Amino acid sequence: MSRLPDFEALAIFAKVVEMRTFAGAAAELGLSKATVSKAVSRLEERLGARLFNRTSRQLALTDAGQKLSERATQLLMDGEAAENEALAQSAVPRGLVRLAVPMTFGVKVISPLLPEFLSTYPEVSIDLHLSDATVDLIGEGFDAGVRIARLPDSSLVARRLCGMRRYTVAAPTYLKKYGRPTHPMHLAQHRCFGYAYLSTAGVWHYVNAAGEQATVRPSGQLRVNNGEATMPSLLAGLGIADLPDFIVGDAIADGRLEVILKDWKQPEGAVHLVMPPGGPRPARVEVLADYLAAKLGRTKRAAR
Repeated sequence: MSRLPDFEALAIFAKVVEMRTFAGAAAELGLSKATVSKAVSRLEERLGARLFNRTSRQLALTDAGQKLSERATQLLMDGEAAENEALAQSAVPRGLVRLAVPMTFGVKVISPLLPEFLSTYPEVSIDLHLSDATVDLIGEGFDAGVRIARLPDSSLVARRLCGMRRYTVAAPTYLKKYGRPTHPMHLAQHRCFGYAYLSTAGVWHYVNAAGEQATVRPSGQLRVNNGEATMPSLLAGLGIADLPDFIVGDAIADGRLEVILKDWKQPEGAVHLVMPPGGPRPARVEVLADYLAAKLGRTKRAAR
């Protein structure tokens, strides 16, 4: 038989057996008596056998109905158990969350937050996937992902966690040797490090307080697919990079790197938690989203 079993009719049949009347089953299920009767008739037609002998006062199982009733009752019980288990999973934080996060942000920012979360929710486990590449959340079966960028139009559901400034930086030794750019267009004459997953494909965009805009396509000796990989060469004075605060913030604070083009800013970015569309989401995903929003929303680094 290529068709799927008529699970609805089987469940209704089992409920009729349990309640001993069509009217009782209809009341229990919140259906009309006609709907219950049609479901049983549909099942009888499909099986080619009468399941009940009906009179005006009595409802009795036939031999075929007797043989089917045990299986149908078990099917109804299994269905109710599966549904209850799924409802419990949705209501109580429990189970696995598959979370995709950019590599350095995951190591430096997200992973230090996990011990408290895992202790608070001992029945939740996390599969943390670290990669700067943009993963296909739906195709690869992730519950959520962290994106650090201005988000393009997407069917994904996005929740803003915090702002994230970017800085164009260089080591003091580089600036002493090659000079300090004062306009974004000067970067074309400097050694700049590239980032493979930049959302604007190798183009740096700037705007100043007067609303003037500048776009430059810098080039240099190094191109990486992880921003932190530029740090040794950057600190060695070999080039200029444009990187988010969570990578260069400490080096700026202690003077190992200097912010250049202070009168020009790249468009403000943000950290978002993105999730596949649809809902409601399981409680394990919701509590993780709330936790990350609470923690990241009040970090000093996000507001630098």
